[in-house]
Amino acid sequence: MRKSKWMDEQIIGLFQEAEAGTPVTELCRRLGLSKETFYRWRKKFGGLQVSDAKRLRQLEEENRQIKRVVADQALNLQVLKDVVGKTW
Repeated sequence: MRKSKWMDEQIIGLFQEAEAGTPVTELCRRLGLSKETFYRWRKKFGGLQVSDAKRLRQLEEENRQIKRVVADQALNLQVLKDVVGKTW
């Protein structure tokens, strides 16, 4: 997965600047973002504080690791079922 060049603090600062009254089109033009990216980030990070955003990213990483472990276990189980099924 591609890493974002934007840190959580920068994204939340962007929303705080937008809430202060800076037009979204101006922010996007100045920072080189598309409006779609801005609104996607707002949907994900809207209303979060910096600490909340860091915790969210940490939980997402933990969730990815758990999904990988579950997929490995399911694959191992399927291989064992195939082996036992062929010998009988």
